[in-house]
Amino acid sequence: MEITLGDLARVLGGQTHGDPSTMLRNARPLSEAEPGDVTFLDHAKNQRNLAGCRASAVVAPAGLSGLELPAVLVADPLKAFIAAVRFFLPEPGPAYPATVDPRASIHPTATLGKNVTIAPFAVVGAGCQIGDGCVLHPGVVLGEDSVLGEECVIHPHAVLYPRTRLGKRVILHAHSVLGADGFGYKLVDGRQQKVPQLGCVELGDDVEIGAGTAVDRATFGHTRIGEGTKIDNLVQVGHNCKIGPHNLIVSQTGIAGSCKTGAFVVIAGQVGLADHIALGDHTQVGAKSGVMRDVPAGEKVLGAPARPEKEAKRILIALERLPEMVKEMRRLKGSGDSSNGGGEGAAE
Repeated sequence: MEITLGDLARVLGGQTHGDPSTMLRNARPLSEAEPGDVTFLDHAKNQRNLAGCRASAVVAPAGLSGLELPAVLVADPLKAFIAAVRFFLPEPGPAYPATVDPRASIHPTATLGKNVTIAPFAVVGAGCQIGDGCVLHPGVVLGEDSVLGEECVIHPHAVLYPRTRLGKRVILHAHSVLGADGFGYKLVDGRQQKVPQLGCVELGDDVEIGAGTAVDRATFGHTRIGEGTKIDNLVQVGHNCKIGPHNLIVSQTGIAGSCKTGAFVVIAGQVGLADHIALGDHTQVGAKSGVMRDVPAGEKVLGAPARPEKEAKRILIALERLPEMVKEMRRLKGSGDSSNGGGEGAAE
């Protein structure tokens, strides 16, 4: 598919800079762009990154000056570039028709909404309720009495244990597991005895769960993920957790049981939360942090154990200087010993 720069500007709702007849065939990021491609610049401060760029045009912030490449100038370059990518590479249609494949296993007591797609080898247990427009890819398993709201998409081999409930427009990526037993054991007579996990998992509307992520069922009540929260790949959410709305939780994070987060919390990669930790609204936890205490609303923490960001950075800077400080202390100690020895000898 080809389009002129001027026509692309009209598609994206931007202004043309340079030759509007420049022909474009694809949209690619700066590092991959070739002649015939349009690329994008997210911020004026990164304009130097265009040096040596092979693209034929760029989507750039409105008001940017000094551009040598033809450009489409827009208020939000990332949003416009996403639209450009979708223009050149339209998303494929559904992989399966909106129907129930005869190779799927659907319990006769399950209830299916309108325009539901259930692919081969999916399993829907007794008493399940599937909302309108839901898509179940191959190998999906829904335990008995699970409920899916409208327009949920469950990717291959995701597993919902019994009584799991999803809101509307939830996306579960491949091999995610909701509702497995929480990690609860009690030492009895010198042996670890399993504590029964009798609760379930609930997800709000517009939640997205990454590939290989596990959200454990509660011991008695509910493990909950709030609406709009996005959880990356390979994350563990322990039993009885209450994750607030619109959180971002990045890959390889481990959240122990009974933790609670407020709204708009950001947890970076490889963070660990001890059990029963509470994070207030708008808190941010830096990568590889170990959170051992509650974090008040709006605070940024970093490190293991996690501390307020400014304090943690001062400690890191001091640690970088530690070898020099040790060397200086040894030098001063040696200087002091020499002085003392010389004084004693003189006194005799």
